[in-house]
Amino acid sequence: MKTILITGCSSGFGLETARHFLEQGDWQVVATMRSPRQDLLAPSSRLRVLRLDVTDPHSIRDAVEAAGPIDVLVNNAGFGAPAPVERTDMDTVRGLFETNTFGTIAVTQAVLPQMRERRQGVVINVSSSATLKPLPLVGAYRAAKSAVNAFSESLAAEVQHFGVRVHIVLPGSSGETRFRETARAHAKGFDDEVYGAFMREIVARALASTGPGTRAQDVAEAVWRSATDPSTPLHIPAGADAVQWAQDAGLDGA
Repeated sequence: MKTILITGCSSGFGLETARHFLEQGDWQVVATMRSPRQDLLAPSSRLRVLRLDVTDPHSIRDAVEAAGPIDVLVNNAGFGAPAPVERTDMDTVRGLFETNTFGTIAVTQAVLPQMRERRQGVVINVSSSATLKPLPLVGAYRAAKSAVNAFSESLAAEVQHFGVRVHIVLPGSSGETRFRETARAHAKGFDDEVYGAFMREIVARALASTGPGTRAQDVAEAVWRSATDPSTPLHIPAGADAVQWAQDAGLDGA
């Protein structure tokens, strides 16, 4: 029975991915989060809920040691903070990179040696389809997630001869997860005399959109495909809107 470790399982994509793998019946699931809650997932002998703060090296070390052999790593933890670049304070920029980018790299570095030694394993990094085209108000977030893409692409070229696969899941816009709530909490500038009207217009346009978005289940299925099908391409858009953006961008495999 294989083991999958997923970061950021307290809500959204991470939580749904943990549920999806538990439903398959032949996976050990290590669901990690900064503040562990056993009640978020149905009790199972194949489930362990561990504390993991991807910005804390000691927390990463302890979680990886407690997890034991890991066959699939899903770097999902992340958050957004919409604001014009000029109005995004550097503490927020650093926070975006610490969680979205540096956290992904740090957890990967902690898990990769065991995969390399066994000459098998899968690393799946959850990025964002926002990296596929220029969008306003997410400059720092796009930069952090674009760095994840670049890191993952180079990593794939480095470890493939060790039998380790790397995939990048690119979710679209989702109203099902707490991501938007977190993003609103970090949002700045709606009352700004320079950018306020522009921000309100962009947000109103997004809320008025009736096109298909991304469900948490779409991301869980993309992770499942990456974990179980070696023919899965490096980049995997997840969600109808993400697929369309990927096709517009000419992304291989879209």
